[in-house]
Amino acid sequence: MESGGKGWRYGSLCFYTACALALFSPRVTGQIRYSIPEEMPVGSFVGNIASDLGLEPKRLISGKARVFTADSSEYIGLDKENGHLVVKNKIDREELCGEISACSVSFDVILENPMELYRVTVDIQDVNDHSPVFPKSKIEQEINELVVLGARFPLESAIDPDVGVNTLQKYTLQPTDHFKLNVQNGDDGSKNVEMVLHSPLDREKEKHHNLILTAYDGGKPQRSATVQINIVVLDGNDNPPVFSQSSYKASVTENAAKGTVVTIVSATDADESSHGIQYYFEHASSMVKSLLSIGADSGEVKVIGDIDYEKHKQFKIKVKAKDHGGLTDLSEIIIDVIDVNDNAPKITIMSFSSSVSEDAAPGTVIAMINVQDLDSGDNSKITCSIDMNSPFKIMASLTNYYNLVTDSELDREQTAEYNITITAVDGGNPPLSSKVILNLKISDVNDHAPQFEQESYNAFIAENNPPSTTILTVKAVDMDWGPNAKVSYFLINGDLNGAPLASYISINSESGVIYAEKSFDYEQLKSFKMQVKAQDGGSPPLSNNVTVNIIIQDQNDNAPQVLYPVQTGASVVAEIVPRAADVGYLVTKVVAVDVDSGQNAWLSYKLQKVTDRALFEVGLQNGEIRTVRQVTDKDVVKQKLTVVVEDNGQPTRSAVVSINVAVADSFPEVLSEFTDFTHEKQYNDSLTFYLILALAVVSLLFIVSIISIISVKIYRWRQNKLFYKSGANLPVIPYYPPVYADGTLQHVYNYEMCGTTDSRMSDMKFVRPYSQNTLVSQSRLGTVQREKKEQEVDDVTLEVRLS
Repeated sequence: MESGGKGWRYGSLCFYTACALALFSPRVTGQIRYSIPEEMPVGSFVGNIASDLGLEPKRLISGKARVFTADSSEYIGLDKENGHLVVKNKIDREELCGEISACSVSFDVILENPMELYRVTVDIQDVNDHSPVFPKSKIEQEINELVVLGARFPLESAIDPDVGVNTLQKYTLQPTDHFKLNVQNGDDGSKNVEMVLHSPLDREKEKHHNLILTAYDGGKPQRSATVQINIVVLDGNDNPPVFSQSSYKASVTENAAKGTVVTIVSATDADESSHGIQYYFEHASSMVKSLLSIGADSGEVKVIGDIDYEKHKQFKIKVKAKDHGGLTDLSEIIIDVIDVNDNAPKITIMSFSSSVSEDAAPGTVIAMINVQDLDSGDNSKITCSIDMNSPFKIMASLTNYYNLVTDSELDREQTAEYNITITAVDGGNPPLSSKVILNLKISDVNDHAPQFEQESYNAFIAENNPPSTTILTVKAVDMDWGPNAKVSYFLINGDLNGAPLASYISINSESGVIYAEKSFDYEQLKSFKMQVKAQDGGSPPLSNNVTVNIIIQDQNDNAPQVLYPVQTGASVVAEIVPRAADVGYLVTKVVAVDVDSGQNAWLSYKLQKVTDRALFEVGLQNGEIRTVRQVTDKDVVKQKLTVVVEDNGQPTRSAVVSINVAVADSFPEVLSEFTDFTHEKQYNDSLTFYLILALAVVSLLFIVSIISIISVKIYRWRQNKLFYKSGANLPVIPYYPPVYADGTLQHVYNYEMCGTTDSRMSDMKFVRPYSQNTLVSQSRLGTVQREKKEQEVDDVTLEVRLS
């Protein structure tokens, strides 16, 4: 690719083996070199880095590609849209590199996700944009007429900041009657020019000589500069001054105090007459003149400015000695600047991941660091370190590049955040250092399952509880953070008494509160176990289970049940007590049970009703009925005892049992006493049967009447509908069914019913309604009269319609 028609070819590149960094493991990539001319306009194309590296432009965008330079000067920018490197700021090679011919700009292109580094070097090629310039527009030179042939007279050289062929190449001098040019090439590539006398001067013939000195560079097109030399021919003083050394070498430390003497130059003059010698810097740049000075009479070179090794490592200065006769000599002073450790290391964070996952493998790159020290030698040797006792370490990768990597496994639950102090120390004496603190957060990974506060839970709930009663709350804690620590609670599916567990129990998935879905019955279910699962919100989720024991607490909701004596209505059972029975005679024993438990099932017995209270007693705990005295002739044969069985619950529940006791010595005597009772019982049983039968018949008749009324209503309604459809608009006359007035039942039936525990002994009394026969007769009569009136109305209505 050609640039501006100047013939500069740029965009060429070379690959060199280098080291770059990836986020999880350093890997080898490459170094790219481009070449461009200086003074290119901003935005000019440098090279297609995406194509040269084999990267897609979208990789530059997704990887947040950026340009990094150690000195923060960005001459080259990156267009991520198309992967082009472009000129970001105008580049002046002379300003950037000065007299150094090999000039380049180096920077790094950094990509993330994964992290990659590519080192790019752009060589800046010189263009002939400067003409040679003489320090002075006119040179005044005094020369003694007696000077010998071959005498040399140094001239101030022209200055051309360009390099290579574009810099100063040759001089010409016109005219050359008395002088010719002698150009000497210095070791550093500079050209020292001087006039050499090749024809004697004669002041009497010509006092002044005017010469033109022209300097040319080698660029295309060629540039040049001229200076006029005015030579004044003097009389006498035929010996020039001579320096004691052809070259002076000295050194000065950077940051030397102003006034410090660097070196002293001296020259001697062989003339016998006293002619003072003065010293001058020859062709010194403005920079040299701002830092160093020379005493015109003493020849002392002193520091007058701030010398910085990082800017100027050496000074080469031409010094001229001149006597009063105008004769001169030339020497050179070479001053080496000694580095002083005056620059602390500079730490630049090129890339930093402010958050890293706690499951990051050892060796994961956290940050990429560039450390520069502008000093030299041991003063620029840098040691990087971080805090001790941390799960990180720092490793050198490329020159001046370091990686901050994980050294061991991380655990956010132990340490969620680190402040990592990176310290860079140079090798100076005393050493200088700098520090930077990186705040690194450890992102959570779902590596902890929820843990219940208890290994198992026991909960108690009273039976007969209302639905939605809170039983207990389970609690699990997850050491993770954020969604990974959000715990939800679930019941593990199971069956209980053949039904799904969820029909008995429910749980709030957020709070862990366990509710009863239905009322529990201790007599059916005394306890059960279930599994509760706590699950976090991670991906994938982690969970843990716990066993919950639900114990149903008994309530006194069941009355005692009498097992003996058995209460039946089929026959009369009597216990026989002989009249000769002793005190404490066991008559019978009441046996009862309570399906409740605990104190709710503790039973006690007592007599509620007894014919002769002094004859019998019942055991409070065992229910045994015994005699408390001897039977006498006054004691009746037929005794009826009522025993109350109570439990110990709150409130107390009880059951009652009646026991017939016969005080007799023989069975016939007992049978005669209980015959009447059996007959009465059978009579009562028959009466109960007939009462029930009568009630059933009356109810049946009532239902049949209601059905009849409804049927008649429906029939007449259908007849009216048919009549209206025929076009007749006859008035509707209500119809009242027979026996009923205005459609209501006039009879009131009263029943009285008395019942006992034995259904066959129940009694029912049927009371007939008052004046029933009269009401029936009146109803029937009214019905006949009403039907007759309705027939007459229908006839009249029909006659009206026909007319």
